[in-house]
Amino acid sequence: MSIKKLYRTKLSENFPDTIKITIGDIELEYVKAQSLRYGENPHQPAAFYAPKDGENLTVGAMNIIKSGKGGLSRTNIEDMNNAINIVRYFDDPTCAVMKHVNPSGVATSREGDKLVTVYQRARDSDPVAAFGSVVGYNCSVDKETAEEMLAGYVEAVIAPSYDSEALEVLEEKKDLRVIQVDNIKKISRFVDEAQWPLVISTMNDGSFVLSTPMLTKIRGINDFRWVTERKGSEDEALNLLFAWYVNLNVRSNGVVLSEDKQTLGIGTGQQDRVIAVKQALQKAEERGHKERLSKAVLASDGFFPFPDSIEVLASYGVKACCQPGGSIKDKEVIEACNKFGIAMAFTDERCFRHF
Repeated sequence: MSIKKLYRTKLSENFPDTIKITIGDIELEYVKAQSLRYGENPHQPAAFYAPKDGENLTVGAMNIIKSGKGGLSRTNIEDMNNAINIVRYFDDPTCAVMKHVNPSGVATSREGDKLVTVYQRARDSDPVAAFGSVVGYNCSVDKETAEEMLAGYVEAVIAPSYDSEALEVLEEKKDLRVIQVDNIKKISRFVDEAQWPLVISTMNDGSFVLSTPMLTKIRGINDFRWVTERKGSEDEALNLLFAWYVNLNVRSNGVVLSEDKQTLGIGTGQQDRVIAVKQALQKAEERGHKERLSKAVLASDGFFPFPDSIEVLASYGVKACCQPGGSIKDKEVIEACNKFGIAMAFTDERCFRHF
């Protein structure tokens, strides 16, 4: 069988129909929701499980309106899950375009924006990476937005609902997967909310790490702690809040560059922070956003260990940033910000995601 055909062929699996997990005095039972096309790669059998008696389920109770040829893969589900993890933080219509479990672009509506405009802005944050993406929304998808998605190559779309006319449009694309989910607003978002479900990370020998989910304490712009001589404007703070929420679901080391409720560049999965910063800025420049950088802000999921990242921001004209703080060189980093007139806020928490 050709490798091209493998990508569209469902792999058989023989995993159990139910799984029971005991955590202390809590017993959880999971049922096989569906066999997957394959796991991370076409040679890995996989199945998707959901809590048997789960409440307020999202992806675990997905309604597969259209499965596409071969159905869902593990990466499709992970992309959809991370898209929901991002859009749940926003009250206004928001779109997350996902690629390989990271967002390639995110946008939320401005006053007067139609949903199709929100999608276009998210897609055009990085139109190259958006090819073959999974697209997630926190609102109902309309016909115009559906038509715009079909103008490019989208693998799957997930949303709380779809207009009937939108579904007619989406049916035209043979391989497109269309998923409906509920309860987006019921998922925990902040650290003082329920710390469930727990996160299980399995090692290669079957051992695992159990932890609470990664949530944030940053509920609004008043939770930023400005540490520089120049404090950020309200507009800068709002853009930093937007970038911070996106950064919660970017693979670390991660940074998010944003302006006007739209990502301009995302640096992800880097071994050092200054390269992540450079990657985000270079992406923004290469994707046609260079003129917007003087109004852009940058959120970093970990502290800046050296002033070098600030020097890079200054060279591109970025005027505000946020980061957790906590480096032994915080003073030098703050001094560098003051030197270049960059406003910097501490979040006093980091948001590493290693998936």
